[in-house]
Amino acid sequence: MTYKQAVEYILDIPRFTTKNGLGHTRELLETLGVEEERMKVVHVAGTNGKGSVCAYVDAMLRAQGKSVGLFTSPHLVRMNERIVIGGRQVSDGEFTEAFETVYQKVGEMERQGFSHPTFFEFVFCMAMVSFSRAEVEYVVLETGLGGRLDATNAVSRPACCVITSIGRDHMRWLGDTVEEIAAEKAGIAKAGVPVVYMENGAGSDGIIEEKASEVGAPCKKIEKRAFKILETSEKHIAFSLVSQYYGGITWRLAGVAPYQVENACLALEVMRSLFGGGGRLPAWRHALADVKWPGRMEEVRPRLYVDGAHNVSAVERFVETVSAREERRMVLFSAVSDKEYKEMIACLCALPGVDCFVVTQLEDERAVDVRELEKVFRKLTGRPVVVKTSPCQAWDYVLENQGNRTVYCLGSLYLAGMLKKMDGDGSVLAGR
Repeated sequence: MTYKQAVEYILDIPRFTTKNGLGHTRELLETLGVEEERMKVVHVAGTNGKGSVCAYVDAMLRAQGKSVGLFTSPHLVRMNERIVIGGRQVSDGEFTEAFETVYQKVGEMERQGFSHPTFFEFVFCMAMVSFSRAEVEYVVLETGLGGRLDATNAVSRPACCVITSIGRDHMRWLGDTVEEIAAEKAGIAKAGVPVVYMENGAGSDGIIEEKASEVGAPCKKIEKRAFKILETSEKHIAFSLVSQYYGGITWRLAGVAPYQVENACLALEVMRSLFGGGGRLPAWRHALADVKWPGRMEEVRPRLYVDGAHNVSAVERFVETVSAREERRMVLFSAVSDKEYKEMIACLCALPGVDCFVVTQLEDERAVDVRELEKVFRKLTGRPVVVKTSPCQAWDYVLENQGNRTVYCLGSLYLAGMLKKMDGDGSVLAGR
């Protein structure tokens, strides 16, 4: 089977399967010969910031001299992005080899009455097969949806569990309140396994502590006062931590989003949990400074940012970040229908300095119709709203009309991926 055929098969999975239980995933991993106990797993759940925390932990583990497998989702441009070994995405050949291994075993098990894995479950098993073959010492796993019932929660004995910021997202599956969502995220907690989480608010914090206590997991909250932002420039943000463990080190991150400091603090606490006094702080410092996580306030061209903010809490953090900048702005937005896009738009309309909103329609069956997006924007703002029926047309428009404005593109990771793919084509009229 070719790489293209493998990707097409995986993308077609949602059409013929349904959600399976964790026992299903465990049985498949066992049949594939994945020996979980040979890997030290860092398991990361949360609403926003999961991918960034995973990237930070992965970078610092490698700086610590460890072999690491990294599994994240979704991908922005190519599916290989989801499976990274030693800081390198698996090749098309490695991806196809892992696919064929899982595909063959699934076929054998289906003939015995075993149901087909879901899209996410299939790719997760591919990742674990790849990590097992590479004999990595550490695996960093990002949950896909929730935590308690997520396929990655089939891992029974991680080395550390992490819960990032909690917000209202995926309410159809996780619950209507932040507390209900927090309970699902905290479902990754395991007996005796340290849980590190970011202070979010009394409601969700209490739920996380309660769930950890129920299973006998030691719990560490990273408070907002645990760090101090020292400097924010156009390209970097510098901060320090109040803990004596880190001394007077000044840490730096690429990018200017304050919420990334929270994610870095979580990642640092994971490393402290894993290595204690054996940590190589200077190496961690350099590793953090070099991390650039695609699609997260990523400057793809001068003063043109692509951001994956795709729920209300993420858009609120985005607005907080850019409001402090004195600049003229253009915002490109699109969303899928199962998100609270009206609330997201309301947040964006409160952002000062925007003199033009551009709306477009995603190439996805769940996409919000562009005329609906236009309608909501026009109801909430008197500023110009430009309608482009495809991301390609929208991309061309912002490139041709940017002028001296800063452009921010957000609302969906699908949009971020499409724009990055078009930008990689290298032409203004890419994809037409």
